[in-house]
Amino acid sequence: MNVEKSAHGSGHWQQLERLILVAGHAVYVGQNQRSAGSDKSWVLRGFQKGEPPCYIEHVRLGVELAASESKSLLVFSGGKTRIEAGPKSEGQSYWLLAEQFGWWQKTDVQNRATVEEFARDSFENLLFGIARFRECTGHYPKVVEVINWEFKRERFDLHRQTIRWPSDGHRYKYQGVNNPDDLDGSLKGEAKTLAAFKQDPFGTETTLRNKRERRNPFNQIPPYSASCPEMSDLLRHKTAGGPFFTGPLPWDLLFTGGRKL
Repeated sequence: MNVEKSAHGSGHWQQLERLILVAGHAVYVGQNQRSAGSDKSWVLRGFQKGEPPCYIEHVRLGVELAASESKSLLVFSGGKTRIEAGPKSEGQSYWLLAEQFGWWQKTDVQNRATVEEFARDSFENLLFGIARFRECTGHYPKVVEVINWEFKRERFDLHRQTIRWPSDGHRYKYQGVNNPDDLDGSLKGEAKTLAAFKQDPFGTETTLRNKRERRNPFNQIPPYSASCPEMSDLLRHKTAGGPFFTGPLPWDLLFTGGRKL
């Protein structure tokens, strides 16, 4: 499909080139910035207690980076993962948190910020974040910059390889903002998750698939196969069909001297 002819991105975003992706961890339900760092302002899992101030730093860095890059789109990614939060997504709640903080005096970023509301894990954060950029701008980003925990750096790099996004520092950057206080416990859990993704890169089999199902209590269906048809085969690929996707990808042309998408 000709991407240029199928582009329907918002007019004021068509010149944007960089995706700044903040991957969510929990749903923020607070009412004001004074209590934003409190556990009570978030719907948390047991192991996430005490982490909200770290999440706020993820959001803040995303805003700061977007403010410093005039051609960037800031995407807060994360689905409606917790039934206790009602139909509020992680991504939407991060956007509302930034609004409560007045975008840290960088209010122009609000005009280049959006949400991605279907991702259920880190792989989908990256893949769906790129798809959301395509929805908003009508084309794919030239640069992807991910903001998350430092201890998840290797996992996101694995996801990058899985979707064949280039490793060139001019095309992919990872900002490991901080780590949880219980880093030892986090690293133990991360080792298991990383091993699972190495065995099942697309997260479509067994344990990872079951986690996604649990994190989708409202039975949301991502729209990206329809809105980003160039990605549809990748979006539908399952690890059982082979650990690697070998079909064409829209960014193959973008980064190999072919027609600009």
